[in-house]
Amino acid sequence: QVQIMESGGDLVQTGGSLTLSCEASSSILGFSFNGMGWYRQAPGKQRESVAALSRDGDTDYVDFAKGRFTLSRDKDKNTFNLQMNRLKTDDTAVYYCKIKTVWGKDYWGQGTQVTVSS
Repeated sequence: QVQIMESGGDLVQTGGSLTLSCEASSSILGFSFNGMGWYRQAPGKQRESVAALSRDGDTDYVDFAKGRFTLSRDKDKNTFNLQMNRLKTDDTAVYYCKIKTVWGKDYWGQGTQVTVSS
């Protein structure tokens, strides 16, 4: 059974930092792994992309994340970490992790809440 679990969400003040982690089942992180992404959804808004990591390890960030967020992979722990610095109130959202497979199936986690207070 494939499991995706995000963690690390918390309440922080503006300007603070958080590191989110996405732990995934090893069964989808081997040959079948075809990249992953972090997304977020704020209340009343659509889910949006935050950062992505390709199968080859290349990272890509949307404009609001560039220079503040860093996506990395820890292969030993089957995790993908999103380091977020200089947080703003606009970063308040539920953050989700998605794992893509070569079979065309995507796996989502349940999300972790990030709240940034002014």
